[in-house]
Amino acid sequence: MDEQDDVAAFVAEHGLETDLAHRVLDLESEVGEIAKEVNTSTGYGSDPDAAAVATDEVGDALFALLALAETADVDAAAALDESLAKYESRIASSGEAGSGQ
Repeated sequence: MDEQDDVAAFVAEHGLETDLAHRVLDLESEVGEIAKEVNTSTGYGSDPDAAAVATDEVGDALFALLALAETADVDAAAALDESLAKYESRIASSGEAGSGQ
C-alpha cells in the first residue's frame, strides 16, 4: 500500500519511530478524538443526524493506523484484503457482516 510506505518514510524522515505499545496508544487517542467530535457535534447523542467528523481527524487516525501496521510489520493492504474476504464469507454464509459474538 503506497500510503503505508508514505507514512513509513515520513516517520523515518522526522525521527518519529517508537515501539508498538506507543503506536497502539496513539491510534486509540486519534480514534478517541473522532469519537469526541461526533459526541460533541450530536449534542452528546441527542441529534445523531448532526454527526460530523473533520477530514484531518480521519487522516490522523489513518496515519496512526498505518504507522502501527508498519511498526508491527503488517502489510496494511494484505490485512485489508484478508478482512474483506472474511466479511464476504460471513455475508455469504449468514447474510451478516458481523461475527455475531
